[in-house]
Formats: sequence, C-alpha cells, structure tokens
Amino acid sequence: MELLCFKSLKFFELHMNSLPYKCDAFLVVALMIRTLWLPTFSNFRGISNTRMSLNPNFDNEKSKFLEVPQIVWGLNNQKIAFARVCLTARMLNRTLLMPSLSASLFYKEVDQLRPISFDKVFQFEEFNARCEGYVRLGRYSEVSDTRDVFELQKGSGRRWMIEKDLEQLREFGRAPYDEYQVIRVVGKNPFLWHDHWPAKDYAKIFECLVLVEEISREADKVVSKIREIGMC
Repeated sequence: MELLCFKSLKFFELHMNSLPYKCDAFLVVALMIRTLWLPTFSNFRGISNTRMSLNPNFDNEKSKFLEVPQIVWGLNNQKIAFARVCLTARMLNRTLLMPSLSASLFYKEVDQLRPISFDKVFQFEEFNARCEGYVRLGRYSEVSDTRDVFELQKGSGRRWMIEKDLEQLREFGRAPYDEYQVIRVVGKNPFLWHDHWPAKDYAKIFECLVLVEEISREADKVVSKIREIGMC
C-alpha cells in the first residue's frame, strides 16, 4: 500500500535533492492524499457522517447485484468512477458487487493497472455502515446463482448521448432485466460513463469512504513530515 502513498514522493527524492523541491514533493503528495482519497472534503461542508435517508425499495432488492468493470486511471478518476457506479447501482435498486480499483497513480499509467480489491484500500464494513439505506456493497460470495447474469453493454460512439445512456439505465431497471440476479456492465471504464447525478449525491458516497488503517497511517506520516518542514 505504500506504493499508493509514496510513489510520487520517491520520484522527487531521487531526482531533486534541494530543500525547496523536497517541500514541494511533500506538499503534492499530501494534497493528493487529503483531496483525492480521504473521506472528508471541504467542498462538501454540511454533509454529516450520519447514515443516509433510506431508499424505500432498497431492502427488497438486496438479493440483486450490479457488477462493473475494473476502475482504473488516476486516483481522482477512480474516486469519481467509484461514486458513479454506486449511484448507478442505487438507480437500479441493486447491491454493487465490490469492484476492483487499480494501483495506477496518474492518468493512463498503464503499467500500474493491476487490480486492487476495494477492501485493500477502503474499509468495506465502514462504507456499508455509513451508507446504510443509500447504497450497499456486496461480496461475490453473496451471489447464489452465478449463471443468472445479464450483460449490459454500455453505449459508445458519437451518437451515444447522455439522454440515451440514461434511458438505457432506466430500461435495465425494469422487466425483464430486473429479474436477473446480476447485471454485469461490460465495455467502457466507469469513469467514461455519462454523469446523471448532482454533486451532492457524489458527496454522500465520498462521506462513506474511510481508508484502511495501513494507508491512513502512511498519510499521517506525510502530513507530519510537512509540518516538520513547515518553515521551508
């Protein structure tokens, strides 16, 4: 997990030995961690850590799941993509099967796209506790019939518009598609999907994200280091 927190820092340490460059490196890493990964965001003031309002149909749909492609590209893109698939699952009244993230730190860092399980980065149970009744993550072991799957091909091309994308999602929330236990999305990376939700809905998802202890400790080390050189 140290790769996620210190990859940029090591690059700067190897190539730039002056104190100003080191200060800049620590600042970049800290801002990246605090802004992109930690669950509390200054832009979303007023969103509390209490549990979200219940979706009246949510309890009846827990046996149905949404499966999505691996979430890739840079850290910020992964955060946005994760929120997007959560909101897609909520729209379809389905539990989101725990997706895979990637080790990439920057956009199109293709040599680092090896999958990383969501629960190796964020606390799985804590996410469900904070987002209870709003959106839910499930494990693949919860799927009782692995053959009861329908593949949803995400649209692509210049003629595929946001209106068509939204109508496709609505269609897959109705019969006969809603009878399948698993809807598996194939095609585009989630970050490239159309956006149908306001910022406040993304904020609710971000509020439920809590780093695992190992990564959280590494983030604290970076912040402490910045404080030590705060006079530079």
